[in-house]
Amino acid sequence: MDNNGDEQQNQDYLFKIVMIGDSAVGKSNLLARFARNEFYPNSKSTIGVEFQTQKMQIDGKEIKAQIWDTAGQERFRAVTSAYYRGAVGALVVYDICRRQTFDSIGRWLNELHTHSDMNVVIILVGNKTDLKDAREVGTAEGKALAEAQGLFFIETSALDDSNVAAAFQTLVKEIYHILSRKVFQSQEQKKELSSLGSGNPVVLQGDTNDGASTFSCCSS
Repeated sequence: MDNNGDEQQNQDYLFKIVMIGDSAVGKSNLLARFARNEFYPNSKSTIGVEFQTQKMQIDGKEIKAQIWDTAGQERFRAVTSAYYRGAVGALVVYDICRRQTFDSIGRWLNELHTHSDMNVVIILVGNKTDLKDAREVGTAEGKALAEAQGLFFIETSALDDSNVAAAFQTLVKEIYHILSRKVFQSQEQKKELSSLGSGNPVVLQGDTNDGASTFSCCSS
């Protein structure tokens, strides 16, 4: 019995994270840089769905992030419902050098909320900061949109590895801390119900309003 309890205690956390955004904003290269420290200057558009699993240590716990990457082109949108199912985090990526990819963020957020849980943790990522002279979307604009939508925000470069790990780690840490708070609240509620003599404690469910305020954060 004790061994089983120890095994359960040491089990990994597995978080499904999706990457969304228009085609050619650099989603696949962000994932390649983070997962394998690789960059493909002539990479082709992703066909279908790919994912990588990365391990992280947070508060002494081993976290596995299963990061999904799919094509941004319209013709591959049929995968969306299965792609989003079970996701607890999302990177919404745009190219700072192409304003139309920034203008698409609202559509991607709508799709994300349509197909996934309302409490999914989201970070807005402005990619390709290495192309400073070609910038069309200012940092302040990205921050303003993130604040208005209650998202995290960061700018990255998959080419020079600027802020890539920070983007993924920020997302995973927030998911883990929210989960930890919910588990703690659930345990506290069980204790209260037990002290009242209830034989059927109710596990606390996530409050969407509380979740919205929890996720409202901006990180530069």
